[in-house]
This record gives sequence, structure tokens and C-alpha cells, in this order.
Amino acid sequence: MVTVVAFWVWLRVRVCDLRSQDGEAGDVPGWVMVTVMTAGLVVALFAVFRGAIIGAVQDAISNVVSGTRG
Repeated sequence: MVTVVAFWVWLRVRVCDLRSQDGEAGDVPGWVMVTVMTAGLVVALFAVFRGAIIGAVQDAISNVVSGTRG
């Protein structure tokens, strides 16, 4: 999880360093901010509901493997 956060920080820094063709410093594009905020929301939700998510996925996989319906 630390690697994902480090990647998004690195990406934000890289995007902030980009310059437009006319030499003016640009702001962080909207799509980058949406992506970073979405990743943060996913990490926060996973941190809170980790047990429930893991349990649901394991139940789904075991139902597929055993051929039963829940």
C-alpha cells in the first residue's frame, strides 16, 4: 500500500513539473486530481472495510470453485 501512495506522490510531482509549450508552468490537470482522489478513496475504504471485502471475495471464490450458489 505504501508503494501505491509513493507512486501517486511521484506522479503528482512529475505532472507538476511539466511545462506547457509556451514555457508557462501549468497547474495539475483535472484528470490527475480525480485519479489521485479516487485512489485515496479506494485506499481509505479498503482500510475501513478490509475484513468485509476479503471475506466477500473469499466466499465468492469458494462458491465458484465448489459450484454452489450463495
